[in-house]
Amino acid sequence: MVDDSQGLGMALRAERRRRHLSLRDLADEIDVSFNTLSRVERGFLPDLKNYERITRWLGVETPSLAEADPDRTPLAISRHLFADSRLGPAAAAKIAQAVQEMYDKLAAPAPALSVHLRSAQTFLPTVGPLLADALKEMHERLLEETR
Repeated sequence: MVDDSQGLGMALRAERRRRHLSLRDLADEIDVSFNTLSRVERGFLPDLKNYERITRWLGVETPSLAEADPDRTPLAISRHLFADSRLGPAAAAKIAQAVQEMYDKLAAPAPALSVHLRSAQTFLPTVGPLLADALKEMHERLLEETR
């Protein structure tokens, strides 16, 4: 599978081979599972925690993403940059850092309240919209109080 992490996988494989490490040795060294490393080398995207561990091991500085929502725009852009065959890991990291800084300065502030409900199967179908409306009203009141 070739997707936007292909460049990361290629960089990982090249550096691992340069250091004469097996996937199992690397997995032990950076606390990322053998299976995850194997998938990354084949072009699959790792989760955010493993992405940061891998890029740290590669010696590539990336924007601090530990607290970021994995679906945020800068992370998606960063993944595309690392997949670009015309950019080396260091160049991709520099551009990703610039994108992160611009995003932080220009993006609208995050909502004061964010909730993710995982028990949707236990609710009746009508409960979801009712909860969403209640949470929206709570959010609006919080915003009014902080003004």
